[in-house]
Parts: sequence; C-alpha cells; structure tokens
Amino acid sequence: MNYRHEFHSGNAADVFKHVVLLQLVRRLQHKPAPFCYVDTHAGRGSYPLDQGGAARTREFQRGVARLWPDRGAADLPPALADYLARVAELNSGGELTRYPGSPRLVRAVLRPDDRMILCELQPAEAAALRDEFSVRGEHGARRDPQVAIHQRDGYEALSALLPPTPRRGLVLIDPPYERPDEFAAALAGLQLARQRWPQACAALWYPIKGPLAATLLHAAVLRAGMRDVLYAELRTRPDDPAVLSGSGLLLAGAPWQTDTALRALLPDLATRLAEEPEFHGSARVDWLVPP
Repeated sequence: MNYRHEFHSGNAADVFKHVVLLQLVRRLQHKPAPFCYVDTHAGRGSYPLDQGGAARTREFQRGVARLWPDRGAADLPPALADYLARVAELNSGGELTRYPGSPRLVRAVLRPDDRMILCELQPAEAAALRDEFSVRGEHGARRDPQVAIHQRDGYEALSALLPPTPRRGLVLIDPPYERPDEFAAALAGLQLARQRWPQACAALWYPIKGPLAATLLHAAVLRAGMRDVLYAELRTRPDDPAVLSGSGLLLAGAPWQTDTALRALLPDLATRLAEEPEFHGSARVDWLVPP
C-alpha cells in the first residue's frame, strides 16, 4: 500500500479502527487506576475534510459521513454514539469538516491522571502534532501536560519507551504499510510490546486486500507463539486483491469481555458502511490464541 493518511482520513477503515480503539479505552476506564496510551505512528492528530488530500479523494464520504446524519438518533448503538460525539467535538454547526486521528480521539476521553505518548517520524507531521496538543496564550504556547510527543521511529520507541508509567495501558501500532517488510515489522512490534509491557493491551491495525492477506498474518501470529490474541475484522466490500476490501485489528491482551462487546457492535457497523448494494458488509471477531 501507499498510505498517506490525509488522503484516507475518515474512511471506512478509519471508522472501524477508531470505534474499536475508543471501546478499548472505555474498557480500560472501567477501573479507576490511570493508564497510558502509546501510539507508534501518530500522524498529525486531526485532519481537514474540506481541503487537501481528503477533499480530493473524498473517501470519508464512504466512512464517517455515512454515520454522521445518525448522530443523536435514539436507536444508535451506544458505542457509535460515543464515537460520533467525539467527532462532533471537532465540528461546529452540524457540518462535518474535520476528523480526529487516533491521538485526538483518545485525548478527548482521557481522565486527569491518564496520559499519552505519541511517536511520529515525519518532521512535518510531528510539528503538526505538537501544534495539535499545544495551548496558545498571551505568554506563548503551552504543551498539554498529559501528552508527550516524540519525533522518532515508532518501532524503535517500543524498545526505548516501554513500559511507561502508569503501568496499565494500551499500545496502538498503526503503520502506513509502505515498506515491503511492513507486515513483518509490525508483527515484531506487537510481540515486543507484549514482552516489554505485559500489563497493557497491544493493538495492531492491518489492511485487508484479497482473501489471503489476513490469513497469512494470522498464520504468522500462530508461528510466533503469542498468547491471548483476539482479532476483529470488518469488510465493506467483497475480497479483491486490487482494492482495500476491509481492515482488521490484532488485539493482544485485550481488556476483559472485549470480544463480547465487539461481536455485538461490529456487524451493525459493517452493515452501515457496506459499499456495494449486493454486499451487506461482514464482521468477524474471534480468538487466534485464547487467554
């Protein structure tokens, strides 16, 4: 893939990833103890939808824009209502013009003692990320005290920064899949995160192009000998090696009953985001390796 995120912000894969991510955070917050969120490929924090790459591709029209009119609907599942409320916080007047990336989405729901560590290698993206989490006042910019930002390689950061404080937490590995070895590097990162920070949930997002992509990744997880690995996948179009048909998340050490919550939630989301009239979307949540 060539995945510059500004072109794809708010698309169906983004919606799936962010709905699940928010559910993971909410489940961590079932306990009062604080937690730390670590993002290895943070991007710029939030993205305009009415200009730049998103305005050219308009992929968000097949993603968040399909859900946007239902915000506030009485029959909307609570998890989707929670997600859309966070998106609405970036938009005023009922018009959808901006979309939160993973860092902005998580920051919106952090409690006072929770914290975030964000890693972004690209200089322009890292600078935008710093601006996203700075508060400007009469004495200049002041950084968000709950957010630490590092301009560095996210995979290398897993060795350098884990485990953080607090000891409970969540790691999101969400690479652009531009390197030929990205799947292998991402899986190695997932293993490393679990080894260095076993108290945390480690989540790895992956694209699905064709019927074999996910199968090969799952087989690699089994060969690696990892334990306690749940996967969630959502497809919005039939499998086709030429196009992105869906995406998935590997969840190692997911919070208790995450599988039950996602099984109840994702089929409805798949139906809402299905891209072809004859294909109603599909979702699957299952254990690769049980706890």
